[in-house]
Amino acid sequence: MTTLPTIDTDGSNLTPHTLAQYEYELLAELTRIQEAAKGMYESEYASINLPLDNAHLRASKRMAEKYKSATLIIVVGIGGSNLGTIAVQEAVLGKLHDVNPGKRPRILYADTVDPESLARINAILDAELKKGGKAVLNIISKSGGTTEIVANFEVLLATLQKHKGKKAKEWIVATTEEGSHLFTFARDHGWQTLTMPKRVGGRYSVLSNVGLFPLALIGIDIKKLMDGAAHMRAECLKNGHAKNPAIIRAAILANAYRNNKRIADNFYFKSDLESIGKWYRQLMGESIGKEWNRDHNKQVHQGITPTVSIGSTDLHSMAQLYFGGPNDKFFTLVTVGAWRDDPIVPAMHEYDALVPNIQKKRLSTIMAAIADSVAITLYKKQRPFCRIKLHDAREGSIGALLQLHMMEMMYLAAILDVTFWDQPNVEDYKIETKRLLAGKR
Repeated sequence: MTTLPTIDTDGSNLTPHTLAQYEYELLAELTRIQEAAKGMYESEYASINLPLDNAHLRASKRMAEKYKSATLIIVVGIGGSNLGTIAVQEAVLGKLHDVNPGKRPRILYADTVDPESLARINAILDAELKKGGKAVLNIISKSGGTTEIVANFEVLLATLQKHKGKKAKEWIVATTEEGSHLFTFARDHGWQTLTMPKRVGGRYSVLSNVGLFPLALIGIDIKKLMDGAAHMRAECLKNGHAKNPAIIRAAILANAYRNNKRIADNFYFKSDLESIGKWYRQLMGESIGKEWNRDHNKQVHQGITPTVSIGSTDLHSMAQLYFGGPNDKFFTLVTVGAWRDDPIVPAMHEYDALVPNIQKKRLSTIMAAIADSVAITLYKKQRPFCRIKLHDAREGSIGALLQLHMMEMMYLAAILDVTFWDQPNVEDYKIETKRLLAGKR
């Protein structure tokens, strides 16, 4: 069984009495979530049941087996359609996965209409097909109506068709809601399809076919990922604040927010976890940042601004602000216990003249000292923080961490009296984009 992440609340300024008050405040929400856990995809809480859905697991494994000869997969999606996949890929396999010799297939993400970025991806696709490689285009969209996704897909499809002709359709997988415009379009054009539950929002969809298929194709053990998430899910359904890690996290964040800490910085002391921070940035930004309250009868402009820092890199760019600037932030320090690789500093004692006490020490020991030093400094500066400690960065631990964050957001939204499941203001720019592209001013 997965060793679950642990939460250390020392430094958070959350007293047991205050935590108990938040638990009482969340009784109704906890009951709603527990009731939702008895079903599958009937409510806004649908995503909590994804880790138990073996149908998604089997469908993604079958699709990955179908394309096991692929040498390249390009995920064409944006936001919730790819951030979770990138986060798991980099956390488990490392940021440099694609440059290691023998690691196949490569995976690329077409998630912006930046012309030069897409041109480079398209050139890689063209070169891969030209040398006889096999490439899968995985277009991911709940409806198929997102401008950036369709524009990028058409550019890449033209290149795929140039090399594959009528057989190009055999190398396209559309992941979408069953019955959506994209689903119907895909079936009409002979593409493979994978479905996603209608009531699961994009930012909560990484444990559906949205993330599972591309992750399985690049060698991630998606069963272990789901098992870790399922284990954490069970913990986050428990009664009692001392037993429910999602309630603890929600209480910590809400308490900081109510004490004017409007910025939540996730500080990862492992660089391969950076994309988890970017995934979390969308999760919190869209789930908590709301113009209206839960009943939509009061304008509240609620929100916490999520940011991402990497240890120790950003201690040399942001520490001055964090330790000396305005005390308006709450920090979550995320550390890892077991590392796959852990070089030892050579015994070159003449270098003691530059930096003493590092000879013959493992890099993990140095990183742990740096993380502890940040915690000590924040404590001394009276800047609130908590620590999340991962046993390792393998599939089970990462699945558990993602599930913790998704469920903490549900409890946090309830405390702040906003809806966690929608993002109505995102449509504002989409409407304007389509208006401008139609030549209207």
